[in-house]
Amino acid sequence: MLDPKDITAVILAGGEGRRMQGADKGLLSLWGKPLAQHVLERLKPQVAAVLINANRNVPRYRQLAHVIQDECYGFAGPLAGFEAGLAHAPSEWVLFVPCDSPLIPLDLASRLCRAVQRHDQIAVVDDGRRIHAATALLHQSLLPSLCNYLDGGDRKLQLWYQRHELVPVDFSDETEAFFNLNTQEALQLLEQRGKSGE
Repeated sequence: MLDPKDITAVILAGGEGRRMQGADKGLLSLWGKPLAQHVLERLKPQVAAVLINANRNVPRYRQLAHVIQDECYGFAGPLAGFEAGLAHAPSEWVLFVPCDSPLIPLDLASRLCRAVQRHDQIAVVDDGRRIHAATALLHQSLLPSLCNYLDGGDRKLQLWYQRHELVPVDFSDETEAFFNLNTQEALQLLEQRGKSGE
């Protein structure tokens, strides 16, 4: 089995935050800490190293971890972050997690690692209701396929996934762990839930 301590994790914080009025999502505060820091603290014990993919406010992100930027496909969504991570990670396998998932499971890496048998497979989170396509484990050998897809002008994650074997990993026991903070309302809701101890 692939050892999670042999993989690198990349926090995806390179987006434009369109649904957050252009805010840099990874730096939005939740319970007194930036969202990216919550993700970092949960990932760090699970893997060999954690990088942050960011295109804005890079000095601030550097205070948390080593930063990699989208060099070829800036602001092209999660796939640009995938490209940067696969190109720069020191390990063959790379785990990607969006910066707006501050409650990710503490066994995320180990469960995804158990699911892959071959380099051409992609392990993704399935919370029992839907696939969380940007939370995924990929091998560096997929980089040429990804660059070829991006060079063609496409940006949709699901369309690129269709070229490969997706391995959905059941996280239906941890549905709440993948609470995505795509709006200010969602962020406020989680902030209040934490304060009330629910």
